[in-house]
Amino acid sequence: MANLKEIRNRISSVSSTMQITSAMKMVSAAKLKKAQDAITAMRPYANKLTELLQSLSATLEAGSGSKFANQPEV
Repeated sequence: MANLKEIRNRISSVSSTMQITSAMKMVSAAKLKKAQDAITAMRPYANKLTELLQSLSATLEAGSGSKFANQPEV
């Protein structure tokens, strides 16, 4: 059977580990929130870029006669 000193040492060790784990959870939650906010902030730009590319693609497929739509012969 473990003596009283070993038991107190073990309790202290487990308590310290729990405190470190809690701090790590808080840090990871803050990083996740920051990443989610960055993605949310980029969503309007991504939507506008998608809209722009779809419009450009539709224009090129329609054969608008633009010099950019025609590939030069090599």
